[in-house]
Amino acid sequence: MPNRTLLQHPLARLGATLLAILLAACSSTPRQSAPVTERGNNPVSPTSPVTPPVVSNGNPSPYPCVYASAGAGKGGFYKDDGPMDALPASLDLTPEPVPRWEPLHRFANNPYTVLGLSFTPLKTPGALTEQGMGSWYGRKFHGQRTSSGEVYDMFQMTAASPVLPIPSYARVTNVKNGRSVIVRVNDRGPFHKGRVMDLSFLAACRLGYAMNGSTELKVESLLPTDAPVAIAAAANREAKVITPPPAATPTQPQKVPVSTGSDGIYLQLAAFGNQANAEAFRDKWSRLIDDGTAQVVIQTNANLHRVRVGPYPDRQAALAAAERITGEHNLQALVVK
Repeated sequence: MPNRTLLQHPLARLGATLLAILLAACSSTPRQSAPVTERGNNPVSPTSPVTPPVVSNGNPSPYPCVYASAGAGKGGFYKDDGPMDALPASLDLTPEPVPRWEPLHRFANNPYTVLGLSFTPLKTPGALTEQGMGSWYGRKFHGQRTSSGEVYDMFQMTAASPVLPIPSYARVTNVKNGRSVIVRVNDRGPFHKGRVMDLSFLAACRLGYAMNGSTELKVESLLPTDAPVAIAAAANREAKVITPPPAATPTQPQKVPVSTGSDGIYLQLAAFGNQANAEAFRDKWSRLIDDGTAQVVIQTNANLHRVRVGPYPDRQAALAAAERITGEHNLQALVVK
């Protein structure tokens, strides 16, 4: 056959040999690894303009996460409010996110109303700096879906904001000790007047207030360096700074005396012999239960600290609130005076 005759020529055989060597060399080239995304984030398309995330090189965070879970009556968190008893290994090596431009979520940035409060999320990252009380959320919500649809991971550097764009990034500073971290905003909350942000457990732990439940924070929305020109221009036009009046950010929780019949009717959620326990419980549930009229407060009598919601104008209003709280949050609420 003609082809077989051609291959018998010495030059043809040499060419075939060289071709086989080249093909073998190409087949031995290592394959590139698939893109790695941070745990808890949506997968990133290889074609997306992404700033590579910081990968831990063995250097721990300058703010180590220090948390001791004490038992009941010894300052520990109530039931499922705190983190797991055993924290993950190498938690201090978890990197902070690197701000990068991401398209806004289709639904998570629409105006909304929760517990009688209305919020209009911002459409532009980098346009807001605000200061106010901040809290954190942990085990109760760990593994559940956030407003962005991502799974909440209390051991990653994320946060919930009532108004910052989703997704976006923010620098958060603990006003009391000066510690500062960067978080990725992927959830909504807290829904409480005067509260500016709910941090993940890890972020709050690094800022040094995980054991206290809340503290005063400065929140600076960040504009990624790779943001479109139009977005950067809008951020400059819309930039504003919000600082609450001194009365809105008390440094110490207000102590409410035991109420009498003239003070109205309350719902009792829990009672503690330890004040720190009571304050942790109050701080955690305030963001979910306070509706602008009834508030979660601590009423102290001798060495007993009762966490209550109120006041309500009458027993009927209190019973209606108790039914709602029990149904939505699975908390036992007792009507008291």
